Amino acid sequence: MKLVIVSGRSGSGKSTALHQLEDLGYYCVDNLPAALLPTLTLQLERDQYAAFSGVAVCIDARNSEDDLQQIHEVLQSLPASIISEVIFLDASNEILIKRFSETRRRHPLSSDERSLAEAITRESALLDNLANQADLTIDTSQLTLYDLRAVMTSRLGGTTNTGLSLLIESFGFKRGVPSDADLVFDARLLSNPHWVTSLRLKTGQDPEVAEFLEQQECTEAFVEHIVAFLTRWLPEYERSQRSYMTIAIGCTGGQHRSVYVAEQVYKQIKQLHVRSQIRHRELAGMNTR
Repeated sequence: MKLVIVSGRSGSGKSTALHQLEDLGYYCVDNLPAALLPTLTLQLERDQYAAFSGVAVCIDARNSEDDLQQIHEVLQSLPASIISEVIFLDASNEILIKRFSETRRRHPLSSDERSLAEAITRESALLDNLANQADLTIDTSQLTLYDLRAVMTSRLGGTTNTGLSLLIESFGFKRGVPSDADLVFDARLLSNPHWVTSLRLKTGQDPEVAEFLEQQECTEAFVEHIVAFLTRWLPEYERSQRSYMTIAIGCTGGQHRSVYVAEQVYKQIKQLHVRSQIRHRELAGMNTR
């Protein structure tokens, strides 16, 4: 049986993630005491629950501090038949404060003596052990609810394959490196189409930009070297029991060079890793397939 533990700081999108997993066929439980995980999994291994894709449980700062500190031991005590994965959602402090201000919700750790900012900081400390256990960390700072649902579906939906799930993501360095990136490649060595007036409003998915970049001798070699590196080392990552990896490819704005290179790498890697998706962080909306 597959067990997905959803955790993260309040306001990061845990409820949205859990609802999406429910739509994907998981039996979902919110705010379960961590100490009850072994008991729950034993109950859900009965035949009447066999139709579910798995079990998804939200464990967060509403748990007791003792339970959160013992989460590693709890996971280790699960039956061998349980395949567990921890998904940790987070966002920047500024974004979390903004979300609470907009919704006027009360933070579960705030009080008359503890401000919202202090509650968010305290929550980080409480969830540190769970964050360190995470197989996949998703930064939702720039994601809408629909984006997050799409990410959950692409990473966890529609397959029982327990192999390596790969995300190839383009991004712009001016907005920061994705916090969940495992490997980062810098495409800023390529000439920038931004300085060609006719290409400025286009993206790396447009044939005109592709033609511009392919005229540079180093473009093909750059792509080939990334593919060769991944082809050589991804099997080793998979053998080390990694469940998820994010390959981030960046340029200055995340519109031209990184998008083109990510597309070319994805086309080749997809043939080797069926569980591969591509996402362009800086392009309008969620562009994942």
